[in-house]
Amino acid sequence: MYDEEQQAGALEHGPLAGFTVGVTAARRAEELGALLQRRGAAVLHAPALRIVPLADDGELLAATKGIIDQVPDVVVATTAIGFRGWIEAADGWGLGEQLLGRLHGAELLARGPKVKGAIRAAGLTEEWSPSSESLAEVLDRLLEEGVDGRRIAVQLHGEPLPGFVESLRAGGAEVVPVPVYRWMPPEDITPLDRLLDATVARSLDALTFTSAPAAASLLSRAETRGLLPDLLSALSHDVLPACVGPVTAIPLQAHGVDTIQPERFRLGPLVQLLCQELPARARSLPIAGHRVEIRGHGVLVDGDLRPVPPAGMSLLRALSRRPGWVVPRAELLRALPGAGRDEHAVETAMARLRTALGSPKLIQTVVKRGYRLALDPAADAKYADA
Repeated sequence: MYDEEQQAGALEHGPLAGFTVGVTAARRAEELGALLQRRGAAVLHAPALRIVPLADDGELLAATKGIIDQVPDVVVATTAIGFRGWIEAADGWGLGEQLLGRLHGAELLARGPKVKGAIRAAGLTEEWSPSSESLAEVLDRLLEEGVDGRRIAVQLHGEPLPGFVESLRAGGAEVVPVPVYRWMPPEDITPLDRLLDATVARSLDALTFTSAPAAASLLSRAETRGLLPDLLSALSHDVLPACVGPVTAIPLQAHGVDTIQPERFRLGPLVQLLCQELPARARSLPIAGHRVEIRGHGVLVDGDLRPVPPAGMSLLRALSRRPGWVVPRAELLRALPGAGRDEHAVETAMARLRTALGSPKLIQTVVKRGYRLALDPAADAKYADA
């Protein structure tokens, strides 16, 4: 019965109901936020970076003129939006036709199907594209062909390409980086600081990253504020770091932070992965004849979502660590953020918690001792030694 009720609740409220997810993306942040909200999540967004407009980017203009002046042997296109943006920027500078003419004479390699589509939309034809969408496969092909003495242009997209450029240069190639969409720190750092504070305070359940520079920017800001150890601790134990792919995860992994990543490096699969991972991390208990699932900022009671104030969530988590056992008021007081020494704060927060849960019998008062979750008798033995 409990399982059916839970499933019904998940369908009604969404699998991410009761969870708060942070979004660090600058590009496509609205799309990612909408995907998360449609599945019930509360979203806290702060762009960790801003994108330099292509028309104002002197580095891209210089790289484009360099390719027009000296045609590369090979051009590697890594992203569809980046390749399209490059062609559009060249058009804006009056260099579009010249650039396309030079690209016609080069061997064009596309990282995947979307890039291949962008190349063909520009009236060009790719020489080859891997089915895996892996740059490693592109690199293997180039090295097998031999790159010594060849001029290879690589369209970048704000992402580091670890080992790719270095391997080509080690093989004797002249590599021409084409820096499409360069990343810069946000002009207003306040939203990023709020997101950082929320992560350190464990007010988030998950933090999403869609680019390696965004992850590096958040880590850099944390270090500047003296919060890097706290951030790494939060991401390692309480806040789930979710990256769109392995390249995005590199800055976090360099600091010893494990991340989750979808098999397909897209926003949709990233959200679906969170829909699996976050509910699996929630504590679910049979209490007073009800199924209670404790989530980030809310509780599912028999599948019905009950928003709970932060103080109430702190008390509920403290009680759930030892389900069925009496937790003294002094210990609950310590669990309350900024409660001070007055145990009356526990009584006030507990009253609000019971009201929020909609069923006062879920939590029992044990006179002169404290409070306990009214764990179902059949579950007492399971948690007796907890």
